[in-house]
Amino acid sequence: MTTDTTTLADPALKAIRDKVLANERLSAEDGLLLYRTPDIFTLGELANIVRERLHGRRAFYNINRHINYSNYCVLRCKFCAFYRPYNPRGEQVPDGYQFSIDEIVEQAREAADSGATEVHIVGGLHPTLPFSYYTDMCRGIKAACPELHIKAFTAIEIVHFTRITRPRMSIAEVLTALRDAGLGSLPGGGAEIFDDRVHEETFKNKVGEQHWFDVHRIAHELGIPSNATMLYGHIESIEERVQHMLKLRAHQDESRAQRKAHFNCFVPLSFIPDGSALSHLPGPTGLDDLRTLAVARLLLDNIPHIKAFWIMQSPKLAQVALNWGVDDFDGTVVWYDITRREGNGTNDQVLDVRQIQRLLREAGCDPVERDTVYNEVSREDV
Repeated sequence: MTTDTTTLADPALKAIRDKVLANERLSAEDGLLLYRTPDIFTLGELANIVRERLHGRRAFYNINRHINYSNYCVLRCKFCAFYRPYNPRGEQVPDGYQFSIDEIVEQAREAADSGATEVHIVGGLHPTLPFSYYTDMCRGIKAACPELHIKAFTAIEIVHFTRITRPRMSIAEVLTALRDAGLGSLPGGGAEIFDDRVHEETFKNKVGEQHWFDVHRIAHELGIPSNATMLYGHIESIEERVQHMLKLRAHQDESRAQRKAHFNCFVPLSFIPDGSALSHLPGPTGLDDLRTLAVARLLLDNIPHIKAFWIMQSPKLAQVALNWGVDDFDGTVVWYDITRREGNGTNDQVLDVRQIQRLLREAGCDPVERDTVYNEVSREDV
């Protein structure tokens, strides 16, 4: 750890480093300075100090499977290459799909049989599926695989469910019904960037900041834990990224003080332009990925875990990030259709446990298998 200020390539970092060493909270101005500093090595070092303070050299992963139940969606978000427009006449849309509940349960059963402790389920806002489809999905999975944790449905989907029920249900009623059917936690997607300008330009038909926080506040009041995300690297500014993180930090302060659950993990999601209406943008560089992960670890002092989602940031960069403030590598994944990195055209994206453990050990970490809420999993067959 650097102690001599003369060794700092950017002396402006001295005050921030002093705060980090004293375990003091950083400000918005500190976050902006960290984004702008050319001294990226000290930035990584400071983030790693916090990471090791919280977790030592442990690096977490889980055995999971992602299930995207349908890519039909009523929204037309500019950054999304996943959605397909639904044809109300029932005509087949190229590449459009919708899994039956039996198909989803079978995928969950295959995951459980392969050792998974979690299924991660999200999809588009389907215009005709009834709310019972989602509750029956959860019940079917729990009946077939009672030990499998269901992490499912973004805040955007939860709000959609309130709008398709007749009579309309509240957010609390929807979450309670899903919890009673087997839902264990929320994944945190759909946050994008909490800013009116970005919302208007890139996803104006999607519910925004207020609804996203309403869902997570009510989930936490009901004792349903969740994650939080940020989609970065498109049209947002670094000021808007920093404000996004600080809004999450303020919510987490309230949840930890007043509610039964809170955010377990923050997941910065690297924008992948290919196939989207913003395909003319370059997307974030690897250095921007590392910088964002490190700044997140330093600003979000009350969220215990920072995840490098290797699907979006690549396994190699996620491995490097384990020394830039990141402690969670995510999991085996198996099938992911939301984004396809570098246009490789496949949704079959999987790392097995041995590959993950090797990547973590090569980064100087002790691999720790976890469940969804970060309890350590001990098994002899892995």
